[in-house]
Amino acid sequence: MTTFADLGLSPKILKALEKTTLKTPTPIQAQAIPHIMQGRDLMGLAQTGTGKTAAFGLPLLHRLLDIGHPPGPKNVRALILAPTRELIGQIKDNFEVFTKGTAVKITMVVGGASLFKQAQALSKGTDVLVATPGRLIDLLERGDVKLDQCAYLVLDEADHMLDMGFIHSLRKIAKHIPLKRQTMLFSATMPKDISEIADTYLRDPIKVQVAPPGKPVERISQGVHYIPNGDKARMLEEYLKKHPGEQALVFGRTKHGSEKLMKLLATWGFKVGSIHGNKSQNQRDRTLTEFRGGELDVLVATDVAARGIDIPTVRHVYNFDMPNVPENYVHRIGRTARAGADGSSISFCAPAEMGELQAIEKLLKAPLPVVGGAPWAADVVAAAPKPGQNRGQRPGGGGGRQGQKLTAKPQAPRAHGKPSGQGRPAGQGKPAGQRPAKPQGGTFAPRRDAR
Repeated sequence: MTTFADLGLSPKILKALEKTTLKTPTPIQAQAIPHIMQGRDLMGLAQTGTGKTAAFGLPLLHRLLDIGHPPGPKNVRALILAPTRELIGQIKDNFEVFTKGTAVKITMVVGGASLFKQAQALSKGTDVLVATPGRLIDLLERGDVKLDQCAYLVLDEADHMLDMGFIHSLRKIAKHIPLKRQTMLFSATMPKDISEIADTYLRDPIKVQVAPPGKPVERISQGVHYIPNGDKARMLEEYLKKHPGEQALVFGRTKHGSEKLMKLLATWGFKVGSIHGNKSQNQRDRTLTEFRGGELDVLVATDVAARGIDIPTVRHVYNFDMPNVPENYVHRIGRTARAGADGSSISFCAPAEMGELQAIEKLLKAPLPVVGGAPWAADVVAAAPKPGQNRGQRPGGGGGRQGQKLTAKPQAPRAHGKPSGQGRPAGQGKPAGQRPAKPQGGTFAPRRDAR
């Protein structure tokens, strides 16, 4: 059995590892660490939750420990790019554990935090900078950080960076980094664009793959429940009540819809919080801390959180809305069954989401087991609103009945001149990409969710 000591890591790092739950290397760690320690560029492909952070972090820190003198002002020795603030925070926390008792300095920069304070933190230089691309570009343009001495570049969750449109930011950042460097790319899935990035930024890389790209962890029991949009909230309530005290992650498609769902679950008595793009960094950090500490049983999130939550106590994942990028399904459900535990995932599929479900099953190369309802008939799917239309409306314009609205109380009668929007169950918020028309006439019409 391979141990971390067998991999040749520094005694200082081994001593820090003794105080963690990491006892033996995972497959991605055992295969990647030796190549990185030898200075090779590497492309690592592994399922989410398999220890990719330690796979690049431990050998990188091992190499930095040998330098023996601090970096110069504003200089960075190693740069790690990741797509979300939550993931950046997770990487920084892990690195601080690995470097405990050493002189290695770790600095984090993300959007939503004080630019001035981040510039101050970088003024004396840092060994490792963990950053989101947008905020790093802000600091580069201001002259607050220099990358001309950066010898290591890590692209973590590279597929998600592509999904979020960071490829142009990556090109800007790469121009500041010397060509003579060691580059590592890690990803859970392998879309075509990842190969193109590898060809552009990596030199003769070693490819390490410990599982088929996109394959969910085997310990996760998966299922799909066919249900109209308007009935999803009550069905989620039923599932959550089946496992009281066990933590669950619920994924929604939109910021507004996720916040509305969180408030509804709170009125139903659940200890619940939410994180999404409309929340400040402090709000997101506080909610994650409460969830991690067990103060919350349910966390409602958009895909912004799918890559940044590493909480071993999460036992259940619910896709309240099907992801419109099939690879995101893998990352969502990968938030459970971590650290050797088991987990479950249930996806709610409305008629308008059959296309998303089929794309996921194509990626998985297997159908999801049906745990409720029945696959929607072709005519029902054809009648369902398409993307860009009112996706919350049920076929036939029937509107929501009891238990179908994302509101704790019956709605008050509409004000005169309010756009009708009839037939849309209030469980889905406003349709994506549409804005409500302004009320006509002189009567003020409050928003439906304004209370």
